[in-house]
Amino acid sequence: MQTLLVTGGAGFIGSNFVHRALALGAHRVVTLDKLTYAGNVANLTSVMQHPAHRFVEGDICDGALVETLLRDHDVDAVLNFAAESHVDRSIDSAGPFVQTNVVGVQVLLDASRRHARDRAKPFRFVQVSTDEVYGSLGAEGAFTESTPFAPNSPYAASKAAADHLVRAWHHTYGLDTVRTNCSNNYGPYQFPEKLIPLMVLNALEGRALPVYGDGLNVRDWLYVEDHCDALLAVLRGGRAGEAYNIGGNAERTNLAMVHALCDLVDAMAPSPAGSARRLITHVKDRPGHDRRYAIDASKIRAELGWEPAHRFDDGLRATVRWYLDHRAWCDDIAARVYRRERIGLGSSTEAKG
Repeated sequence: MQTLLVTGGAGFIGSNFVHRALALGAHRVVTLDKLTYAGNVANLTSVMQHPAHRFVEGDICDGALVETLLRDHDVDAVLNFAAESHVDRSIDSAGPFVQTNVVGVQVLLDASRRHARDRAKPFRFVQVSTDEVYGSLGAEGAFTESTPFAPNSPYAASKAAADHLVRAWHHTYGLDTVRTNCSNNYGPYQFPEKLIPLMVLNALEGRALPVYGDGLNVRDWLYVEDHCDALLAVLRGGRAGEAYNIGGNAERTNLAMVHALCDLVDAMAPSPAGSARRLITHVKDRPGHDRRYAIDASKIRAELGWEPAHRFDDGLRATVRWYLDHRAWCDDIAARVYRRERIGLGSSTEAKG
Protein backbone atom coordinates (compact mmCIF):
# COMPACT_ATOMS: atom_id res chain seq x y z
CA MET A 1 0.00 0.00 0.00
CA GLN A 2 1.21 3.49 -0.85
CA THR A 3 1.28 6.09 1.89
CA LEU A 4 -0.01 9.47 0.77
CA LEU A 5 0.42 12.85 2.45
CA VAL A 6 -2.70 14.79 1.48
CA THR A 7 -2.30 18.47 2.29
CA GLY A 8 -5.47 20.56 2.57
CA GLY A 9 -7.32 17.29 3.10
CA ALA A 10 -10.08 18.83 5.23
CA GLY A 11 -11.18 21.16 2.43
CA PHE A 12 -13.65 20.50 -0.35
CA ILE A 13 -11.68 18.59 -2.99
CA GLY A 14 -9.09 17.31 -0.52
CA SER A 15 -11.64 15.66 1.76
CA ASN A 16 -13.38 14.07 -1.19
CA PHE A 17 -10.01 12.70 -2.30
CA VAL A 18 -9.30 11.29 1.17
CA HIS A 19 -12.67 9.51 1.18
CA ARG A 20 -12.10 8.16 -2.32
CA ALA A 21 -8.54 6.95 -1.70
CA LEU A 22 -9.51 5.15 1.50
CA ALA A 23 -12.61 3.61 -0.05
CA LEU A 24 -10.55 2.07 -2.84
CA GLY A 25 -8.36 0.38 -0.22
CA ALA A 26 -4.97 0.79 -1.89
CA HIS A 27 -3.58 3.67 0.17
CA ARG A 28 -2.73 4.80 3.65
CA VAL A 29 -3.49 8.49 4.05
CA VAL A 30 -1.99 11.14 6.30
CA THR A 31 -4.13 14.26 6.11
CA LEU A 32 -2.51 17.61 6.94
CA ASP A 33 -4.74 20.67 7.23
CA LYS A 34 -4.39 24.02 8.97
CA LEU A 35 -8.18 24.19 9.52
CA THR A 36 -8.56 27.75 8.36
CA TYR A 37 -12.07 29.03 7.60
CA ALA A 38 -12.55 26.64 4.64
CA GLY A 39 -10.99 23.59 6.32
CA ASN A 40 -13.49 21.56 8.28
CA VAL A 41 -12.58 18.44 10.23
CA ALA A 42 -16.26 17.45 10.06
CA ASN A 43 -15.65 16.70 6.38
CA LEU A 44 -13.59 13.72 7.58
CA THR A 45 -15.80 12.49 10.42
CA SER A 46 -16.54 9.13 8.84
CA VAL A 47 -12.84 8.32 8.31
CA MET A 48 -11.27 9.77 11.44
CA GLN A 49 -11.10 6.29 13.01
CA HIS A 50 -10.18 4.50 9.80
CA PRO A 51 -7.13 2.29 10.46
CA ALA A 52 -5.39 3.55 7.32
CA HIS A 53 -5.95 7.25 8.08
CA ARG A 54 -4.33 9.79 10.36
CA PHE A 55 -5.31 13.44 10.65
CA VAL A 56 -2.75 16.11 11.63
CA GLU A 57 -3.61 19.75 12.18
CA GLY A 58 -0.80 21.91 10.84
CA ASP A 59 0.49 24.35 8.24
CA ILE A 60 2.26 23.44 4.99
CA CYS A 61 4.52 26.44 5.68
CA ASP A 62 5.89 24.57 8.73
CA GLY A 63 8.84 22.85 7.11
CA ALA A 64 9.87 20.93 10.23
CA LEU A 65 6.39 19.44 10.57
CA VAL A 66 6.22 18.50 6.90
CA GLU A 67 9.64 16.81 7.03
CA THR A 68 8.65 14.91 10.18
CA LEU A 69 5.47 13.59 8.58
CA LEU A 70 7.27 12.57 5.41
CA ARG A 71 9.95 10.71 7.38
CA ASP A 72 7.88 9.16 10.17
CA HIS A 73 5.21 7.83 7.80
CA ASP A 74 7.65 6.93 5.01
CA VAL A 75 5.43 8.83 2.60
CA ASP A 76 5.41 7.67 -1.04
CA ALA A 77 3.62 10.68 -2.54
CA VAL A 78 2.38 14.15 -1.67
CA LEU A 79 -0.87 15.44 -3.16
CA ASN A 80 -1.09 19.15 -2.49
CA PHE A 81 -4.66 20.44 -2.24
CA ALA A 82 -3.78 23.10 0.35
CA ALA A 83 -4.68 26.52 -1.01
CA GLU A 84 -6.50 29.72 -0.40
CA SER A 85 -8.99 29.49 -3.26
CA HIS A 86 -11.74 32.11 -3.11
CA VAL A 87 -11.17 34.79 -5.76
CA ASP A 88 -13.19 37.48 -3.96
CA ARG A 89 -11.08 37.03 -0.84
CA SER A 90 -7.88 37.28 -2.89
CA ILE A 91 -9.04 40.62 -4.29
CA ASP A 92 -9.66 41.91 -0.77
CA SER A 93 -6.35 40.61 0.64
CA ALA A 94 -3.71 38.89 -1.49
CA GLY A 95 -1.18 38.25 1.29
CA PRO A 96 -2.60 34.96 2.62
CA PHE A 97 -2.81 33.63 -0.96
CA VAL A 98 0.87 34.32 -1.61
CA GLN A 99 1.85 32.82 1.74
CA THR A 100 -0.06 29.56 1.39
CA ASN A 101 -0.21 29.07 -2.37
CA VAL A 102 3.37 30.12 -3.17
CA VAL A 103 5.54 30.01 -0.04
CA GLY A 104 3.74 26.91 1.23
CA VAL A 105 4.36 25.08 -2.03
CA GLN A 106 8.06 26.00 -1.93
CA VAL A 107 8.28 24.58 1.61
CA LEU A 108 6.54 21.37 0.51
CA LEU A 109 8.81 21.01 -2.51
CA ASP A 110 12.00 21.48 -0.51
CA ALA A 111 10.90 18.98 2.12
CA SER A 112 9.87 16.53 -0.60
CA ARG A 113 13.21 16.91 -2.40
CA ARG A 114 15.14 16.02 0.73
CA HIS A 115 12.79 13.14 1.51
CA ALA A 116 13.06 11.72 -2.02
CA ARG A 117 16.85 12.00 -1.91
CA ASP A 118 17.07 10.00 1.32
CA ARG A 119 14.86 7.04 0.35
CA ALA A 120 15.37 4.12 -2.02
CA LYS A 121 11.74 3.83 -3.15
CA PRO A 122 10.08 6.09 -5.73
CA PHE A 123 8.43 9.31 -4.59
CA ARG A 124 6.01 11.61 -6.40
CA PHE A 125 4.69 15.14 -5.82
CA VAL A 126 1.29 15.99 -7.34
CA GLN A 127 0.30 19.66 -7.46
CA VAL A 128 -3.46 20.20 -7.72
CA SER A 129 -4.05 23.45 -9.57
CA THR A 130 -6.70 25.31 -11.53
CA ASP A 131 -7.63 26.29 -15.08
CA GLU A 132 -7.66 29.91 -13.90
CA VAL A 133 -3.89 30.11 -14.38
CA TYR A 134 -4.58 30.30 -18.14
CA GLY A 135 -6.66 33.47 -17.94
CA SER A 136 -9.81 34.03 -19.99
CA LEU A 137 -10.99 32.53 -23.30
CA GLY A 138 -13.04 34.03 -26.07
CA ALA A 139 -16.12 32.36 -27.48
CA GLU A 140 -14.13 29.53 -29.08
CA GLY A 141 -11.33 27.18 -28.13
CA ALA A 142 -10.20 25.47 -24.94
CA PHE A 143 -7.18 25.48 -22.63
CA THR A 144 -4.52 22.89 -23.41
CA GLU A 145 -1.45 22.06 -21.37
CA SER A 146 0.59 24.31 -23.69
CA THR A 147 -1.66 27.37 -23.27
CA PRO A 148 0.48 30.23 -21.87
CA PHE A 149 -0.31 31.28 -18.33
CA ALA A 150 -2.14 34.60 -18.09
CA PRO A 151 -3.69 34.81 -14.60
CA ASN A 152 -6.12 37.68 -14.00
CA SER A 153 -6.72 37.56 -10.23
CA PRO A 154 -4.39 37.41 -7.22
CA TYR A 155 -5.66 33.87 -6.56
CA ALA A 156 -4.92 32.71 -10.11
CA ALA A 157 -1.51 34.42 -10.05
CA SER A 158 -0.56 32.64 -6.83
CA LYS A 159 -1.55 29.27 -8.30
CA ALA A 160 0.38 30.01 -11.50
CA ALA A 161 3.46 30.84 -9.44
CA ALA A 162 3.14 27.54 -7.59
CA ASP A 163 2.81 25.63 -10.85
CA HIS A 164 6.01 27.24 -12.10
CA LEU A 165 7.80 26.26 -8.89
CA VAL A 166 6.66 22.64 -9.24
CA ARG A 167 7.91 22.53 -12.82
CA ALA A 168 11.23 24.09 -11.80
CA TRP A 169 11.82 21.62 -8.95
CA HIS A 170 11.49 18.80 -11.47
CA HIS A 171 13.84 20.30 -14.04
CA THR A 172 16.39 21.69 -11.56
CA TYR A 173 16.45 19.01 -8.88
CA GLY A 174 15.02 15.96 -10.63
CA LEU A 175 12.07 15.71 -8.23
CA ASP A 176 9.28 13.56 -9.68
CA THR A 177 6.46 16.09 -9.97
CA VAL A 178 3.19 16.15 -11.88
CA ARG A 179 0.87 19.16 -12.19
CA THR A 180 -2.88 19.09 -12.79
CA ASN A 181 -5.17 21.96 -13.78
CA CYS A 182 -8.86 21.34 -13.26
CA SER A 183 -12.10 23.06 -14.17
CA ASN A 184 -14.75 24.08 -11.63
CA ASN A 185 -15.60 21.26 -9.24
CA TYR A 186 -18.98 20.53 -7.68
CA GLY A 187 -20.12 17.97 -5.14
CA PRO A 188 -20.34 17.32 -1.38
CA TYR A 189 -18.45 19.22 1.32
CA GLN A 190 -17.97 22.45 -0.65
CA PHE A 191 -17.64 25.57 1.49
CA PRO A 192 -20.94 27.47 1.40
CA GLU A 193 -19.55 30.73 -0.01
CA LYS A 194 -19.11 28.94 -3.37
CA LEU A 195 -21.70 29.18 -6.11
CA ILE A 196 -23.62 25.90 -5.85
CA PRO A 197 -24.04 25.55 -2.07
CA LEU A 198 -24.62 29.30 -1.73
CA MET A 199 -27.46 29.24 -4.25
CA VAL A 200 -29.05 26.13 -2.78
CA LEU A 201 -28.93 27.39 0.81
CA ASN A 202 -30.11 30.90 -0.05
CA ALA A 203 -32.97 29.49 -2.11
CA LEU A 204 -34.09 27.35 0.82
CA GLU A 205 -34.12 30.43 3.05
CA GLY A 206 -35.81 32.72 0.53
CA ARG A 207 -32.72 34.91 0.29
CA ALA A 208 -31.40 36.68 -2.80
CA LEU A 209 -29.41 34.63 -5.30
CA PRO A 210 -26.66 37.09 -6.33
CA VAL A 211 -25.27 36.69 -9.85
CA TYR A 212 -22.32 38.77 -11.01
CA GLY A 213 -22.90 41.05 -14.01
CA ASP A 214 -24.99 39.62 -16.82
CA GLY A 215 -24.41 36.05 -15.62
CA LEU A 216 -23.06 34.96 -18.99
CA ASN A 217 -19.55 34.07 -17.81
CA VAL A 218 -18.92 30.46 -18.82
CA ARG A 219 -17.35 27.69 -16.73
CA ASP A 220 -16.67 24.01 -17.35
CA TRP A 221 -18.02 21.85 -14.51
CA LEU A 222 -16.47 18.66 -13.13
CA TYR A 223 -17.99 16.34 -10.53
CA VAL A 224 -15.52 16.13 -7.64
CA GLU A 225 -15.40 12.31 -7.52
CA ASP A 226 -14.41 12.28 -11.20
CA HIS A 227 -11.64 14.75 -10.37
CA CYS A 228 -10.42 12.49 -7.57
CA ASP A 229 -10.29 9.51 -9.93
CA ALA A 230 -8.31 11.60 -12.41
CA LEU A 231 -5.80 12.49 -9.70
CA LEU A 232 -5.40 8.83 -8.77
CA ALA A 233 -4.75 8.07 -12.44
CA VAL A 234 -2.11 10.82 -12.57
CA LEU A 235 -0.56 9.52 -9.35
CA ARG A 236 -0.30 6.03 -10.83
CA GLY A 237 0.65 6.71 -14.41
CA GLY A 238 1.31 10.38 -15.13
CA ARG A 239 4.65 11.19 -16.71
CA ALA A 240 7.12 12.95 -14.43
CA GLY A 241 7.44 16.65 -15.15
CA GLU A 242 4.21 16.78 -17.13
CA ALA A 243 0.97 18.70 -16.65
CA TYR A 244 -2.52 17.28 -17.20
CA ASN A 245 -5.73 19.25 -17.72
CA ILE A 246 -8.81 17.76 -16.06
CA GLY A 247 -12.24 18.90 -17.21
CA GLY A 248 -15.84 17.78 -17.19
CA ASN A 249 -16.80 18.78 -20.73
CA ALA A 250 -19.84 20.53 -19.26
CA GLU A 251 -19.73 24.22 -20.11
CA ARG A 252 -22.52 26.35 -18.62
CA THR A 253 -23.05 30.05 -18.16
CA ASN A 254 -23.32 31.08 -14.54
CA LEU A 255 -26.92 32.11 -15.13
CA ALA A 256 -27.78 28.74 -16.67
CA MET A 257 -26.21 27.03 -13.68
CA VAL A 258 -28.27 29.13 -11.25
CA HIS A 259 -31.43 28.37 -13.25
CA ALA A 260 -30.66 24.64 -13.05
CA LEU A 261 -30.09 24.86 -9.30
CA CYS A 262 -33.34 26.77 -8.81
CA ASP A 263 -35.26 24.14 -10.76
CA LEU A 264 -33.75 21.32 -8.71
CA VAL A 265 -34.56 23.07 -5.43
CA ASP A 266 -38.09 23.70 -6.69
CA ALA A 267 -38.48 19.99 -7.42
CA MET A 268 -36.86 18.65 -4.24
CA ALA A 269 -37.89 21.28 -1.67
CA PRO A 270 -40.68 23.43 -3.16
CA SER A 271 -41.47 26.73 -1.48
CA PRO A 272 -45.05 28.01 -1.06
CA ALA A 273 -43.69 31.42 -2.14
CA GLY A 274 -43.02 30.14 -5.66
CA SER A 275 -40.04 29.29 -7.83
CA ALA A 276 -36.56 30.02 -6.53
CA ARG A 277 -35.87 31.80 -9.82
CA ARG A 278 -37.74 34.80 -8.41
CA LEU A 279 -34.79 35.33 -6.04
CA ILE A 280 -32.15 35.80 -8.75
CA THR A 281 -30.52 39.23 -8.37
CA HIS A 282 -27.87 40.60 -10.69
CA VAL A 283 -25.13 42.43 -8.79
CA LYS A 284 -22.12 44.52 -9.84
CA ASP A 285 -19.50 42.42 -11.56
CA ARG A 286 -16.28 41.77 -9.70
CA PRO A 287 -12.94 43.20 -10.89
CA GLY A 288 -11.09 41.11 -13.48
CA HIS A 289 -13.88 38.57 -13.86
CA ASP A 290 -12.75 36.07 -16.51
CA ARG A 291 -15.35 35.59 -19.24
CA ARG A 292 -14.91 31.96 -20.17
CA TYR A 293 -12.97 28.85 -19.16
CA ALA A 294 -12.96 25.58 -21.08
CA ILE A 295 -10.69 22.57 -20.69
CA ASP A 296 -9.25 20.31 -23.37
CA ALA A 297 -8.73 17.05 -21.44
CA SER A 298 -7.66 14.97 -24.44
CA LYS A 299 -4.14 14.41 -23.05
CA ILE A 300 -5.27 12.67 -19.87
CA ARG A 301 -7.81 10.66 -21.83
CA ALA A 302 -5.23 9.49 -24.36
CA GLU A 303 -2.37 8.79 -21.93
CA LEU A 304 -4.17 7.55 -18.83
CA GLY A 305 -7.58 6.42 -20.05
CA TRP A 306 -9.49 8.76 -17.74
CA GLU A 307 -12.79 10.42 -18.55
CA PRO A 308 -15.65 11.68 -16.35
CA ALA A 309 -17.94 8.91 -15.15
CA HIS A 310 -20.83 11.19 -14.13
CA ARG A 311 -23.22 12.99 -16.45
CA PHE A 312 -23.53 16.65 -15.48
CA ASP A 313 -27.29 16.51 -14.79
CA ASP A 314 -26.92 13.43 -12.59
CA GLY A 315 -23.99 14.86 -10.66
CA LEU A 316 -25.74 18.18 -10.10
CA ARG A 317 -28.90 16.47 -8.87
CA ALA A 318 -26.86 14.33 -6.45
CA THR A 319 -25.05 17.44 -5.24
CA VAL A 320 -28.22 19.39 -4.50
CA ARG A 321 -29.66 16.35 -2.71
CA TRP A 322 -26.52 16.14 -0.57
CA TYR A 323 -26.88 19.76 0.61
CA LEU A 324 -30.57 19.29 1.30
CA ASP A 325 -29.78 16.20 3.38
CA HIS A 326 -26.89 17.83 5.27
CA ARG A 327 -28.36 21.07 6.56
CA ALA A 328 -26.74 20.49 9.96
CA TRP A 329 -23.30 20.45 8.29
CA CYS A 330 -24.09 23.74 6.55
CA ASP A 331 -25.53 25.34 9.69
CA ASP A 332 -22.46 24.32 11.68
CA ILE A 333 -20.20 26.12 9.20
CA ALA A 334 -22.40 29.21 9.31
CA ALA A 335 -22.23 29.27 13.11
CA ARG A 336 -18.51 28.48 13.27
CA VAL A 337 -17.24 30.88 10.62
CA TYR A 338 -19.69 33.73 10.54
CA ARG A 339 -21.06 33.37 14.05
CA ARG A 340 -24.22 35.50 14.02
CA GLU A 341 -23.79 36.59 10.40
CA ARG A 342 -25.69 34.78 7.70
CA ILE A 343 -23.94 33.33 4.66
CA GLY A 344 -24.46 35.62 1.69
CA LEU A 345 -21.11 36.82 0.38
CA GLY A 346 -22.12 37.25 -3.26
CA SER A 347 -22.01 34.73 -6.02
CA SER A 348 -18.71 32.94 -6.47
CA THR A 349 -18.00 31.09 -9.69
CA GLU A 350 -14.76 29.66 -8.38
CA ALA A 351 -15.05 26.10 -7.16
CA LYS A 352 -11.60 24.67 -6.85
CA GLY A 353 -10.96 24.55 -3.13
